[in-house]
Amino acid sequence: MSLLVRKFLVVSPVLLLLLLLSACQPAQTAREYEIQGKTMGTYYVVKFYADQQPDLEALQQELDTELELINDLMSTYRPESELMRFNLQQTTESVTLTEQTATVIAEAIRIGEQTAGVLDITVGPLTELWGFGAQGRVIRAPEPEQLDAVRQYVGLDKIELNGLALRKIDARVAIDLSTIAKGYGVDRLAEILLSHGYERFMVDIGGDMRLGAAKPTGPWKIAVEKPVSHERSVQRIIALNDLAIATSGDYRNYFEENGIRYSHLLNPHTGHPIQHKTVSSTVIHPAAISADGYATALNVLPAEEAIAFANKYAIALLLVVKTEQGFEERYSDAFKPFLTVN
Repeated sequence: MSLLVRKFLVVSPVLLLLLLLSACQPAQTAREYEIQGKTMGTYYVVKFYADQQPDLEALQQELDTELELINDLMSTYRPESELMRFNLQQTTESVTLTEQTATVIAEAIRIGEQTAGVLDITVGPLTELWGFGAQGRVIRAPEPEQLDAVRQYVGLDKIELNGLALRKIDARVAIDLSTIAKGYGVDRLAEILLSHGYERFMVDIGGDMRLGAAKPTGPWKIAVEKPVSHERSVQRIIALNDLAIATSGDYRNYFEENGIRYSHLLNPHTGHPIQHKTVSSTVIHPAAISADGYATALNVLPAEEAIAFANKYAIALLLVVKTEQGFEERYSDAFKPFLTVN
């Protein structure tokens, strides 16, 4: 036997002991961090996992700056926002938008055309007329003459987007992006987290959410709220990774007059709040902006039409419908894989 081999045999038990000792040391595990704030008239929560202590103050400043930019561009509550400047401009001349606002309007138009105008970002004047907009609440339904007058300049055919150039076909048009801008905000915060290398995350803005890779303990568990106004309880738990989820409901934002309940969800085809039995719609989609838009549109449609649409376009949709026996769930084919929580 060679000297080299004998030396190896003598030393190897020490090496083996060192390897065993190192194997017994606790592995470096990622820790969960959380950032909270307010935006778009609601809250936001960001959770993510990191192996090393992040600079939470700097990260929150970056997130808040992005959200402020979105509000400055698309809010109907800020008179100087890019969107409100367009709305107040009584002209049919083209206006050059920022890329961010044009992106959101383009996706809203795409979903609007796909749903035959059910999602309509020009319903802003109708939303104000019914008291669900920035100008404040009302406690009575508008007169038919008022509705007829406003409906003359509501409709996706009243605007034209060509790249960054947006123009009104009717100078009285006003756009409201509240049905989709929140989802865009979720996507932007998710992109910021990914840019810092944080792949395991949850972004939540007022219930619109996007999830990254699974947590160290497994998938993210998301609660779909039971659609009742007097309490907060869970309708269903959904396990999600690398997807977005948004829920639209009419059970909190409404007013009543003479025993009639008027929802904030308006049917652009009639100019009136929805009156069918669907009380909430939940959509799962890769992008939060699309989940947000589809959730609203498919809540406006009657349940049968919403399910048929979702099946046609392979959209994961969960509806909660009010029946005489209570709440009933209905779902599209694409939603079935999410019915079982792992």
